[in-house]
Amino acid sequence: MFIDEAKIKVKAGDGGNGCMAFRREKFVPRGGPSGGDGGHGGDVLMRSSERHNTLVHFRFNPEYKSDRGTHGLGSNMSGSQGEHLVLNVPVGTVVYDQLTGELIHDFAHVDEEIVIARGGRGGRGNQHFATSTHQAPREHELGRPGEEKHFRLELKLLADVGLVGYPNVGKSTLISRLSAAKPKIANYAFTTLEPNLGVVKIGDFPHERSFVIADMPGLIEGASQGLGLGIQFLRHIERTGILVHLVDVSDDSGRESTVDDFKAISAELEGFGHGLEDKPVIVVATKMDAGNPDKLKKLTAFAKRRKLPFYAISAVTGEGIEPLKYAIADAVEAHRANQPIAMEPLAATKSTRKHRSPYAPPLASAKRGV
Repeated sequence: MFIDEAKIKVKAGDGGNGCMAFRREKFVPRGGPSGGDGGHGGDVLMRSSERHNTLVHFRFNPEYKSDRGTHGLGSNMSGSQGEHLVLNVPVGTVVYDQLTGELIHDFAHVDEEIVIARGGRGGRGNQHFATSTHQAPREHELGRPGEEKHFRLELKLLADVGLVGYPNVGKSTLISRLSAAKPKIANYAFTTLEPNLGVVKIGDFPHERSFVIADMPGLIEGASQGLGLGIQFLRHIERTGILVHLVDVSDDSGRESTVDDFKAISAELEGFGHGLEDKPVIVVATKMDAGNPDKLKKLTAFAKRRKLPFYAISAVTGEGIEPLKYAIADAVEAHRANQPIAMEPLAATKSTRKHRSPYAPPLASAKRGV
């Protein structure tokens, strides 16, 4: 079960009460006050962990409370401190204050740890209230209450590449060919109901390259306003560096224009905001084994005008998969290095240009103007 939202209530431990006591021992007359301090309450901490990939453990157990400090004792003995409570969340979790909407923390790395609720301070015993004129104080402090807060957790998957497009354009089939992921694949819309992650590896050690690719549920027109499933999962591609936009060029899609398909999904990404419209895009024509030549021609010309990298593939037969894989890997490397991506007007779609992409540097033997 993939759970990417949760609301929780946390309560830090209360501080222990200070003690009121007097030293009473043989041969020690008027021993004076000896009440110990109460222990501090335990904090509630949150830590990012690689062992978790969803928020499902918060969905069915939304309330958490750390231990309180114990009360002070006589003979100036302080109470013990309450144990801290650590809540583990997946990397990519964003924590908001549920009441104010304030961003508390964004867990972008492994083993980050923050205090989300502080325990109460322990009360002072009567030993602290003794003065030269008030030598037998009966005053003592109660422990302070620990903080109680409500949080909203959102999980944004950490992936290098996000697959977007209309439902049933072949996103799940493509990720199954590129990686070891096994998403559900069927010939109907909205087969994918939750994001799928896959790790793509290229080459062998020590020159091995890898990147994480995310398969998003299909988008439809109006997704940015809440139609379909897309708006629920669009936040998962906010952190991706590259978008691979899949367009169905077969007649089975039921839509007339591939260019209009591309523009419609791009408009939804722009409507959602968060910088999705500014990410580098690789356009991929899918289902070439049953492709319509006229649709492919129009989409090719459109990508050339927009100066977008373009690939035509068939995930069923494997046509064009290898060139696309290397193109994505080169784009990811360029993004990681924070280097500007030099896009060629149009990339070859034939399998004869193996391991070359619009993001790859020119060959040393290439001659200009030939």
